[in-house]
Amino acid sequence: MSGLRLDSIYTGDLIEVMRSMPDACVDLAFADPPYNLDKAYGRYEDDLRDREYVEWCNGWLEEYIRLLKPNGSLFVLNLPKWCIHHAAFLSTRLYLQHWIVWDAPGEPRGKIFPAHYGILYYTASADRYTFNNPPRVYPPDFCFRMKCVANRARWEHVVEPLSDIWWDIHRIRHKRDRDEHPCQLPVKLLERIISIASNPGDVVFDGFAGTGSTLVAAKSLGRRYVGIELDPKYVGIAEKKLAGI
Repeated sequence: MSGLRLDSIYTGDLIEVMRSMPDACVDLAFADPPYNLDKAYGRYEDDLRDREYVEWCNGWLEEYIRLLKPNGSLFVLNLPKWCIHHAAFLSTRLYLQHWIVWDAPGEPRGKIFPAHYGILYYTASADRYTFNNPPRVYPPDFCFRMKCVANRARWEHVVEPLSDIWWDIHRIRHKRDRDEHPCQLPVKLLERIISIASNPGDVVFDGFAGTGSTLVAAKSLGRRYVGIELDPKYVGIAEKKLAGI
């Protein structure tokens, strides 16, 4: 693994740092890029023209593909508007396994309430990739009120296989639960992805490390990790959380 600093976060420009990394060095790669919604990131201008944004995404996606091992997996999370472009680009280079719908309502913008994100699941090989049995989940109409939770043991029989609609993991809505970051993902979401598509000791990579949700999940599950983050402030938050595990 010469040339790759495991269990660390690189600080710098995503594409520049990735170009310094060796080929075929990660088992699982995850990307949650800025969504081009003009959010207030510290070091990144989140307001590119549509064509510029797509071209920028294609640039780092090309590097992501290069970093994948022959049996590696890639997950990309974005708005459906951008997932269409990502899928068109990736489908000429990798193998689509699933288009997962993350049912996580957002802000009421536009005429129809936006209620989901896309998670694209691709693999470098058509049939040689890590896939562990996913968890079973409660059905969407299952009661999560306190009185139901207290009696949950008697309802274990109602769990069902995980589908490609993930409704049971919620966005971090309350400020008290968030780091100082405009787009923080719940660790539970990354734990699910990492558990399904990697094994203990595998290398998990996130080029948009932010405040470290992916890296925290990876370390907690016994994986090695590598992250890249442009903003030193976010790197500091992530490293503090990682040190506490």
